[in-house]
Formats: sequence, structure tokens, C-alpha cells
Amino acid sequence: MAPRTERLRHRIERRLLALWFTTRPTPADRRLARLLAPLSWLAGRIALRRRATRLQRDPQGRPAVIVVGNLLVGGTGKTPAVAAIARGLTDRGLRVGVLAGGYRARDPGPHRVTSGSDPQCVGDEPVLLARLTGLPVASGRDRRAALDSLVAWHPGLDVVVSDDGLQHFGLPRRLQLAVFDRRGAGNGRMLPAGPLREPLSTAAGLDALLLNGTDHAPVEHPTVFQFRVMPTVLRRVGGAEGTGDDDFLTLAAFRQRHAGRRIVAVAGIADPSRFFMVLDAAGIVFQPVPLPDHARLDRDWLASLSGGRDDTLFVMTDKDAVKLASHDGLPPCWALEVAAHFDGTFFGWLTSHLPAPAARQPLLQD
Repeated sequence: MAPRTERLRHRIERRLLALWFTTRPTPADRRLARLLAPLSWLAGRIALRRRATRLQRDPQGRPAVIVVGNLLVGGTGKTPAVAAIARGLTDRGLRVGVLAGGYRARDPGPHRVTSGSDPQCVGDEPVLLARLTGLPVASGRDRRAALDSLVAWHPGLDVVVSDDGLQHFGLPRRLQLAVFDRRGAGNGRMLPAGPLREPLSTAAGLDALLLNGTDHAPVEHPTVFQFRVMPTVLRRVGGAEGTGDDDFLTLAAFRQRHAGRRIVAVAGIADPSRFFMVLDAAGIVFQPVPLPDHARLDRDWLASLSGGRDDTLFVMTDKDAVKLASHDGLPPCWALEVAAHFDGTFFGWLTSHLPAPAARQPLLQD
């Protein structure tokens, strides 16, 4: 990590999140919002023009591209939703690939991603998606180029599920799905005065809204589905991980086995409080260390958090854990695995908009 840079980014993110999602704005919040309002107005005009002039809908293309994205900045449970959609369509006989942007990746790509790829090179979320799904994954800043590469590497795909990309208008798409969580649309303003990447009015032109852990949509839409991201197990990270029964523990078993240990919980996601609430609800006592979304982690930084205590144990999100998979000599680390579960009507609606599967076996990752 670059501690000074990461700390500065974290302070800026926290200040903006407080502005965007507070229900009781302070006088300072109101002054900052007024200061940023002209930039937000300009951002909204540009976003509407770009969507009107550059969006490429491709209703007949094959593979059919499903874009699962956000209208607002920050995590909403989108990546677990993408993994669940990709696996669910595979279970229904479709040959599925996955597309991801690779935010903060060192190389712009396109990249052919596997569970063993370097997350610093290709991005952490693409590696996580490859591990969660076992399906072909491509990443790249140019979504259209990454899509073309994925199709060239894996001919015969029926469907490609794109993790984010609603605002990458050069990416052709059959369906556009926007994910919202309990925070809704925040203060409803455009960047930088609010969290919205596009005006909320553009939701009317999307095919469906996906609500994570809430039944309240921030805008009216005729097609709304609910899902929940639920914890499954804690998985040991590093070494010969995943080789024995002791490498996977339920939250209750983890709490009992490690009672009395010093536990440090690390979360480099958009809303670290979601992760901390899961641990707290399980009765795990921990020291929280919130980080910026996509923060870089390494072995030496973890060692500095242990304070020289040999009894320190680290718990982190699965997205953070992929950054440490190749590190030797890690202190004891565990990653929380989660899975998204959709309501019963979602996949029926989704498959009705997709090509019928061919009579062949699912295509798995090389």
C-alpha cells in the first residue's frame, strides 16, 4: 500500500459519503452542496447527452449482453449479484461469460482472467468473479474491446454478464439492470454534489431495477426484483487454502473456535459498515479497519496492524482476500464468502429475454 495516498483517499471518500447519504445535513454539508451544484448540473447534462447519442442497444446480438450496473457511485452488492446471475444462467443450460472493468488495474487490458490472475494487473473484482463462478472472464477499461476478446477466446457464448458498464455506452447490450441497496439514491444529486452517475430519470429507460436488501425503490419502475446478499462461510486465506474441513467455518463455529483472540476486521469496499454489521450480528468481537473501496493490501501492512502480537487474526471481505492470495508468510487471515439470492420470479423473467440454450455442456473456465 501507499499509506499516505490511501489515507487521503479514504478521508475524501468519507467526507463525500457523509454529504451524499446523510439524512440530517449539517450547515457545512449544505454549503458544500451549493458549491458543487454547478458541477453537478453540468455532469447531468453531459450524462443525458451521452446516453442519448452513444448508447448501443443490441436486441438481436449473440452473445446477449446483460449489463448489471449502478446509477450511483459505490458498492450496492452488484458483484455478488453478477456472480449469482452468471451461475443461475449456467444452471439453466446457457453458455455464459463474464465481463468486468478491472478498476485500478495496472494494465488496461483486455485480459483473460482466471482465479489465479494477478489482481494488481487485471483488477480485484475480475479475479473474484473468476473464482466465484468458474466461468470465462475478461477485463479491460475498454468494455467493447474486452467483450470482443472474450468472444474470440470463447466462441459460442450465449450470454455475457457485465459487472458494471451502464455508462460505457459503446458496449452493446440486450438488457440493462441497475442495482440499488438500502441507501437508495442518497440525496438524489449528480456527482460531485451527490452519488449519481446519471440522473435518476434515466432509470425509466432501463429494463429492471434490482434491490439489495430492501423493498423500496428510489424511483418508480414497472420491473423490480429483490435479492439479498447473505454470508455463507469464513474461508482461510493463504497457504494451502481450501484443502481441508478446517479451512471453512460458519460464523458461529469461527466465533467459538477463536474466542479470546484479537480479531482485526478489514474492509476495502464502498460501504465497510455492511461487512462489520455481519460480524457484529454473529457475536464476533473485533477491531474495525475501514478502507477505501478497492484499497491495496499487502503482507507488510497487515503485519503493521498486528502491533507485534502473535495472537492477532484478520478477517476481511472476499474482494480484499483476492489481493493476498499470492502472498507468502501471511498472518492468520480469513475471508467472508457471501452469495446473492434472488426472488423466485427473477430468472423466469430474465431467461424470457434471452436466446434459448443450445444442446451442449456449459463452458467452464480454462
